[in-house]
Amino acid sequence: MGLLKNISSPADLKALPPEQVDDLAQEIRDFLVDSVSRTGGHLGPNLGVVELTLALHRVFESPQDTLVFDTGHQSYVHKLLTGRHDFSKLKKQGGLSGYPSRAESEHDVVENSHASTSLSWAEGIAKARRLAGQRDRHTVAVIGDGALTGGMAWEAINNIAVDKDLPLVIVVNDNERSYAPTVGGLADHLATLRTTRTYERVLDWGKSALHRTPVVGNAMYETLHGVKKGMKDIVAPQGMFEDLGIKYLGPVDGHDVLAMEAALTRARAFGGPVIVHVLTQKGRGYEPASSDEADQWHGIGKFNPETGLPFEVSGRIWTDEFNDEMVRIGAEREDVVAITAAMMIPVGLDGFAKAYPDRIFDVGIAEQHAVTMASGLAFGGLHPVVAVYATFLNRAFDQLLMDCALHHQGVTFVLDRAGVTGSDGASHNGMWDMTICSIVPGLHLAAPRDGEQVKAQLREALDVDDAPTVIRFPKGDVAEPIAAVRRVGSVDVIHDCEQDPDVLLVGVGAMCPTALGVAEKLEAQGHSVMVVDPRWVLPVSDDLIGLARRAGTVAVIEDNLVSGGVGASVTAALRAADVAQPVHCYGIPKEFLDHASRGQVLEQIGLTSDSVASSLISRLHPHR
Repeated sequence: MGLLKNISSPADLKALPPEQVDDLAQEIRDFLVDSVSRTGGHLGPNLGVVELTLALHRVFESPQDTLVFDTGHQSYVHKLLTGRHDFSKLKKQGGLSGYPSRAESEHDVVENSHASTSLSWAEGIAKARRLAGQRDRHTVAVIGDGALTGGMAWEAINNIAVDKDLPLVIVVNDNERSYAPTVGGLADHLATLRTTRTYERVLDWGKSALHRTPVVGNAMYETLHGVKKGMKDIVAPQGMFEDLGIKYLGPVDGHDVLAMEAALTRARAFGGPVIVHVLTQKGRGYEPASSDEADQWHGIGKFNPETGLPFEVSGRIWTDEFNDEMVRIGAEREDVVAITAAMMIPVGLDGFAKAYPDRIFDVGIAEQHAVTMASGLAFGGLHPVVAVYATFLNRAFDQLLMDCALHHQGVTFVLDRAGVTGSDGASHNGMWDMTICSIVPGLHLAAPRDGEQVKAQLREALDVDDAPTVIRFPKGDVAEPIAAVRRVGSVDVIHDCEQDPDVLLVGVGAMCPTALGVAEKLEAQGHSVMVVDPRWVLPVSDDLIGLARRAGTVAVIEDNLVSGGVGASVTAALRAADVAQPVHCYGIPKEFLDHASRGQVLEQIGLTSDSVASSLISRLHPHR
């Protein structure tokens, strides 16, 4: 690092001569490609906001002024400019978070990394500052065009628009993508606004003529400026924003630092809410990340920076099992349709979309709308499959409860990245879904233990037409198939014993291998053990209750909150059936978990075979 090594704060950046800023931008891009190639991370989004972030920190005074990044996966440049240069353990235990982190820096504010929240945060911060009399402090929200497809963003805009003197700058980072190309009416409107670049270039030509021949140039510039205003009204009406009462500036070339600084300076001085429409290119400056395969570079593993090829070719993942089975089901059942919230490829619906393009709906980052729309599709005689990350089901709980379950609609929810995901930190662990689903009347939830069960239980879910069904599975390579020794009703026995067991171990989904490891250790201590996979874990089946009645003690192992999870439901079901056996619950504690690998997190919270076995042995023999 040449210039970058001397940038430890925004003050250092402001002191940099303007003619060196472009060189710094190139250094940052080189640094990002080199660093992320070693660790993996969100490369494409950060390459796209280098100049934008430079301009933000040259115009505003962070942390006196507050910068709020929507989702935060584009904050790597911000981290560098605020003195965090050690990316060697990015997203790893003890290293930098992949998102803003208050623990890392006073320059970081919002770290939840769920989209479409920045405008609400920013409005609240700006109003709090105004009430405190801090009128010299500005608030800036940086939100992508993809995140503007989320309804919460428009709820905020609706309120911001009526507050005419609120010192709030909204930077719309328009790169036409979230994970994938942005869809919907807003995307079409922003595409129209982009046509203003044509007459902006003409206006720039008039400005240059003004310097060459002042008299002629001045007349030409004024004429062109008038033409510009007329064209803007006809070709690219920004009325959607300005009719709401929010000043609109742009579009501005997001890779021209001087142009960005000029626009942001104007916005800062305005004194009321301003939208600065910035055009950027995701993956800018690194050909593989800005090519037709750019979506694959949103989040990337370790790769060769020279070729752009991954160092490690991953094996078959859980998502692949769902993807392939959906294509097969689609050929058999014309009533099956699919819905994604701007994550077609990550949740494994790209195969279905390619095979049945008329039966897939990408609603943008709008999980609430997705669930209620699915309820309508079900009412219309179809069976929708809503595929989202488990952590994002939280955002549509009311719709799941009141629109889907209350109306007995047959909708299947497929939750990818369930349980501990690890490296993306607290907000991305899918640890809440079984707890929130446990209170939904009539809901059926399955946790497949391997790829074969993903396929089988998906088909079982699609046969339910009068209630919501949920299939949840983790991130990463799919587990090796675990054959059932026998089936008792709906419950698979995956490890048996000759007599009634001392311990009945209930493995939930991906925790079945852990349960088998616990069984081996307990048997070494002389205990008889049966391990079962309930398959459909909610509601608790009579078959599982019957098996528990014959056991000396019951233990439930799940990668979900231990509070209100499957273990809690099993405990309640046994008590209701007058089964007195003690139940020991092992799951995720009710706390936010720092970023680390999945294995490290499981070790830390005691969800390993060794830890669970030790705990159970101490409970079975409290006086040893």
